[in-house]
Amino acid sequence: MPSRPLYNETHQHRDGAPTAYESLLGDALERAFAMGIHDLEGLVAYLNASGPTGPNGQAWTPALYQQEMARLGA
Repeated sequence: MPSRPLYNETHQHRDGAPTAYESLLGDALERAFAMGIHDLEGLVAYLNASGPTGPNGQAWTPALYQQEMARLGA
């Protein structure tokens, strides 16, 4: 038995499995973070160079990235 009570983090209870797009985006962000890219401009540049493209095939911009992260985190 665990020494502290069990609980769920918000990200642990999803309605379903991640979509292919969400998985690709997550993988790309993990690679960027592993390369030491942590700033917004750097992440946007990395995504535009490596993919995936933004929603509806759009190029990433800082505003679009922030909007999409807010949507996915809702």
